[in-house]
Amino acid sequence: MKGKNRITLNFDTISDLMHRLRLDPPLHPLLALVNYDKQRIDLTDAGNWFSLDFYKISFKNSFSGSIKYGPGSYDFKEGGLAFLSPHQLVEMTADPADYTGYALYFHPDLLSNYPLAKQIKQFGFFSYAVSEALFLSSKEKQVIDSLFGAIAVELENNIDEFSQDVLVAQIELLLNHSNRFYKRQFLTRQHHYHDLIIKMNTHLAERFDSGRLLNEGVPSPQDVAAQLEVSQRYLSDMLRSLTGKTTQQHIHLWLIDRAKVLLGQETLTTAEIAYQLGFEHPQSFNKLFKQKTSVSPTAFRHKLHLN
Repeated sequence: MKGKNRITLNFDTISDLMHRLRLDPPLHPLLALVNYDKQRIDLTDAGNWFSLDFYKISFKNSFSGSIKYGPGSYDFKEGGLAFLSPHQLVEMTADPADYTGYALYFHPDLLSNYPLAKQIKQFGFFSYAVSEALFLSSKEKQVIDSLFGAIAVELENNIDEFSQDVLVAQIELLLNHSNRFYKRQFLTRQHHYHDLIIKMNTHLAERFDSGRLLNEGVPSPQDVAAQLEVSQRYLSDMLRSLTGKTTQQHIHLWLIDRAKVLLGQETLTTAEIAYQLGFEHPQSFNKLFKQKTSVSPTAFRHKLHLN
């Protein structure tokens, strides 16, 4: 906020966070569900950054606007879901309208001794950057709302030997539904994503045809994602849903196509082609080319000149 020295506050327990925000203490030591329709948050820390040692899932049912996360904002269009993994920074905003719907916090220790502790790394949306929220249809909102409601009911029960099993199962179900809805989003918003693919191909064409590979090397998935202003995981998941190939595989397609053109010319040795394509060692180029085409660069060139 203007005129305020912003600080970063770290919270290693959910209880400490709830206390700082003047919210009700968590009903479970490793999990808290905040219903903003029933609880009013203290905005004293508005403008400060929060770093949480636990996961956070935000669900907005009908809110339309932007929520500050990290260096940018999640753009909610009539509600949606946003995901934060441990140690990501989130800025606390001063607008009370931002605090609607649900916020689910759960500590990684809750998942200990459950398969979900390892499987949660496979849910790429925890790695998505800002502006990559999950937009939900009306029917999907009903599903998510019922899942949050079920978690609320379970938390209101007295903790017993089955409580953790039930809560972890409910979180896993929520994540599986979210994964399904993200896949749907990639498919139903294809026009938007096709524009992103065109932008990616334009960038790769410029990189491969400009001669910059010799000095800059082969572009990485991180380079491409940064150019497109999306997270690496989001771009790869989107491409895999629409094309069946990851960002890395698309880069390799461009690389092999460019290598084939250069191999068709007799002015460069295969080693010189490797260096021109950004490889430090010709052996790495030879290995990749053979992996992708089933023949070595030398064999491919020989075959071209036999035809």
